[in-house]
Amino acid sequence: MDVTELLTTQRDLEGLDLSDMALTDVLAAEPYRLVNCDLRRADLSEAVLVGCVFDRCALDGADFRGADLDGARFDGGGGADLRFLNAELTDAVFTNVDLSNARFGNALLADVSFTGCRMIGASLTGTRGTSFTVSRSNLTLADVSGCSFRKQEIEGVRFDEANLSGCDFTDAVLTDCRIIRARLVGTTFTRTDLRGTDLGQPDDRDLRTLTGAIITSAQAAAILTDRGLTVL
Repeated sequence: MDVTELLTTQRDLEGLDLSDMALTDVLAAEPYRLVNCDLRRADLSEAVLVGCVFDRCALDGADFRGADLDGARFDGGGGADLRFLNAELTDAVFTNVDLSNARFGNALLADVSFTGCRMIGASLTGTRGTSFTVSRSNLTLADVSGCSFRKQEIEGVRFDEANLSGCDFTDAVLTDCRIIRARLVGTTFTRTDLRGTDLGQPDDRDLRTLTGAIITSAQAAAILTDRGLTVL
């Protein structure tokens, strides 16, 4: 049975090599469970993938532009340069997925969660809805400018050198996080609890942006010491 026939007759598939294939017109409308499949550089643009499960699949360069991924689950696997531009991602779940340099521009992110993900250099700016949560993930060099994290409890996230311009962290609590050398132009930290966050050595401009945030006396002392003051 060839790959096309498998995709049209079965929904629970494992170990298939679907790399470089144009799959949009081959897939059925029912949810698939794909385990350890190779989807590198596969074309899934505009595909209906509602409720699909991608379990430890290789996804480097996969094209999900305009796809309907409502309720989809990505567990493990992943790869660099995935494209989710204009995709529908309501209630989608990403767990332990490599999303390095992934592009989500104009995607609908409604109640999306990212947990334990490698999101270095990913771009989530310009998304619709911007209702997503992130925890225990690496967003170093990521662009999340304009996104809202209001009232969220964010744990174990690295925002080092990320673009956080225009983000709203009002009433958020950041625990075991890092915001080192991040871009903070127009970022809002009103009543943001940063006591569990490594701020590095913020410059004067970043300190002005951090106005309204809650930090510890030890953090304040480190900032003042870095400016040549002695804190007793």
